[in-house]
Amino acid sequence: MNAPTMALGTMYFGTRVDERTAFSVLDRYAELGGAFIDTSNNYSFWTSETGFGGQSEALLGRWLASNPGTQVGLSTKVGAQPTRVGGFPDHLEGLREDVVRESMAQSLQRLGVDGVDLYWAHVEDPTVPVGDLVETFGGLVRDGLTARWGVSNHPSWLLERIRATAERAGHPQPSAYQERYSYLQPAGGMAVEGQPIPLGMLSPDGLDFLRRNPSFDGWVYTATLQGRYDRNDRPLEIEYRHPGTERRLAALTRVAEARGLQPGQVVLAWLASGSPALTPIVGVSSVEQVEQAVEGATTLLTEDELATLDGA
Repeated sequence: MNAPTMALGTMYFGTRVDERTAFSVLDRYAELGGAFIDTSNNYSFWTSETGFGGQSEALLGRWLASNPGTQVGLSTKVGAQPTRVGGFPDHLEGLREDVVRESMAQSLQRLGVDGVDLYWAHVEDPTVPVGDLVETFGGLVRDGLTARWGVSNHPSWLLERIRATAERAGHPQPSAYQERYSYLQPAGGMAVEGQPIPLGMLSPDGLDFLRRNPSFDGWVYTATLQGRYDRNDRPLEIEYRHPGTERRLAALTRVAEARGLQPGQVVLAWLASGSPALTPIVGVSSVEQVEQAVEGATTLLTEDELATLDGA
């Protein structure tokens, strides 16, 4: 089996997913050759009685300490930790240099490492000038605290401005872009339930940016719509109930049945096999789910299958 073209999402590790289960999932993901574990300093404040995050990073730190030498990349984020209980999304830590530096130090302490492989500006902070942003994150790269940095939940036009500003100033440029995206798309103009940051939806312009900039990694979250492709007990939200969804679900079902896979697995394969190829962040809560996700992410679809899915 090829290494999975996916990142293991650990949003609920340490809160909804208990430590024993989380360790089993992490062990299995590592056995399967998993490339990246994704977390954030604010995961998951909304499920913690404290009202603040850090539980996921702390659990990962304990797992890493019990598995020295594990060859798996670490991805974490800064900017969306609430500054007070109930403060999300209006009262966040933001992306000022002093905040980023302090949050990075706290993340590294929880993780028990000297640096991470990928550090994200989690959400846009319009109070921070682009020049300051690239200097801050470029400085983290220069200091060896992160190998690379990325931009999450920012519009694509701002991503290009950030990239160009870093290039002109001679700072390390971002090399990854993270947004919400899946095979099914919501009706245009409708608010998406559970998505408080509208600019976190991957737009056609964002996809075009990734096609034109192959040095950038495209990461996508909520790729399987929280299990809605495969679970009858989780109906699609109203914004996904439109004729386009019916056509796409029919195409997805045809490919899934022919492959002997679940529809959600085919979605992961579609993301990883398409152009641009995208890295889904997949959250799981059992060993069986991580095995299914890896099988999907490592499935290479044929040109005919891609044409069927894309043409629906």
